[in-house]
Amino acid sequence: MKKYLSMLLVGVTALVAVNAAQAGAIDDAVKRGTLKVGMDPTYMPFEMTNKRGEIIGFEVDILKAMSKAMGVKLELVSTAYDGIIPALMTDKFDMIGSGMTLTQERNLRLNFSEPFIVVGQTLLIRKELEGTIKTYKDLNTDQYRITSKLGTTGEMVAKKLISKAKYHGYDNEQEAVLDVVNGKADAFIYDAPYNVVAVNKVGAGKLVFLDKPFTYEPLAFGLKKGDYDSLNFINNFLHQIHEDGTYDRIHDKWFKDTAWLKDME
Repeated sequence: MKKYLSMLLVGVTALVAVNAAQAGAIDDAVKRGTLKVGMDPTYMPFEMTNKRGEIIGFEVDILKAMSKAMGVKLELVSTAYDGIIPALMTDKFDMIGSGMTLTQERNLRLNFSEPFIVVGQTLLIRKELEGTIKTYKDLNTDQYRITSKLGTTGEMVAKKLISKAKYHGYDNEQEAVLDVVNGKADAFIYDAPYNVVAVNKVGAGKLVFLDKPFTYEPLAFGLKKGDYDSLNFINNFLHQIHEDGTYDRIHDKWFKDTAWLKDME
């Protein structure tokens, strides 16, 4: 009996140790008092840097509400988008909150929350091409030059659906848009919410916005594989803010009101 009890205690101790080792990102953040989120703040109006150097935006406000619900502070860790998944894997932060599309390829490497918004890829084209380029299919020839941001679904879509065109990507969205404004590229491929702002803010009257999305892209928060406790908390949080009016208030602030544009450089 003593031997059996001893083995049982060893088993319980091992189980406790395993459970402790598997504590999720949300539990870790609560213990630490800070939720660390990896973010590339160049995606209007989701996450961007204002003229005072502060990171603001739609997704930022959702994360602020999430942190408040957790009773912790929010720490945004600025990270280049093409390195954001490796940074999560090496514990630079707790989760990814950077306008990330839930793709099957990424889902093999990450767990994703339920989507907090659905967007799609659209086009900004040179004004001279208005009427000639009506859809992305019209760009699929080697006579055109296209661009987007590296590491994004804009790049993936460009290489998959518009593979015959010449492609050159940039580290940030604005550089890529300016390539089209300056006549060095014919079209910029990116998410509709960004393009609807960029056509006026960056376009200088030289761009046409083809606003019909040609892809389906749910945006979600990314976590390490196996972190189901954190997914449970985040998904329940998203359900709560959708029902209590918080989500609509945040959404309208960034997508229906343009006052925030005055705060940008």
